[in-house]
Amino acid sequence: MPDLSQRHALVTGGATGIGLAIARTLAEAGAQVTITGRNAERLAEAGDAHGLHPMTMDVTDETAVVTNIAAAVAARGPVQICVANAGIAEGRNLLKTDLDFWRQIMATNLDGAFLTIRECLRSMGQTDYGRVIAISSIAGIRGLKGAPAYTASKHGLIGLIRGLSEDYLGKPITFNALCPAYVDTDIVRRNITAISQRAGIREDEALGLMVAQNRHGRLLGSDEVAAAALWLCDPASGSVNGQCIDISGGQS
Repeated sequence: MPDLSQRHALVTGGATGIGLAIARTLAEAGAQVTITGRNAERLAEAGDAHGLHPMTMDVTDETAVVTNIAAAVAARGPVQICVANAGIAEGRNLLKTDLDFWRQIMATNLDGAFLTIRECLRSMGQTDYGRVIAISSIAGIRGLKGAPAYTASKHGLIGLIRGLSEDYLGKPITFNALCPAYVDTDIVRRNITAISQRAGIREDEALGLMVAQNRHGRLLGSDEVAAAALWLCDPASGSVNGQCIDISGGQS
């Protein structure tokens, strides 16, 4: 395990699911971890349980992102590990997708990541080590049926990471995207119910449709995604840059 004891990490959407698993793993490696989200109660519970620093922040609100990340830097030093995880996972047929829904998906999944990364880079760029990790999705690599807006947002996130990796080439900061398939989280469990109701099938059948998209035939554990994030934070991973790491149990 890398020693992250002198590092300040910031994880958006850090109170539950993949974000919490990553935050907890980074803290176990010694990092001071700021977790953000919109639910103050969940953030406080996660902070108390795992020694994390909770901060209420809506990634779609530019003023809130600027102000809160500056406050986190003032409290715990430059952000050297930025995990842009906050996102909405919701599918809708294109002909049923109105502009408000499209913009909601983009505002969180893409605009929110852009704002978070931009503000973290302000302090990260003054240090000799930096890791930017975006949580994209297998939908960022291949199209996800029934979710064109979500798919587009996750493709856009990979484009942002690839562009930044070129901008900072040769500097001590790396930019990578993790692209998990279906992970056993609350979001996936809610989607099982939504698919069941929308398609008129049993919930176990809806779960089966999701599991079938994972090449090894099971849901991923959030700890598997966290392990990949921790590996990217190792100083020995400094040559891994601009990559989309597929975590789906097999080839996409």
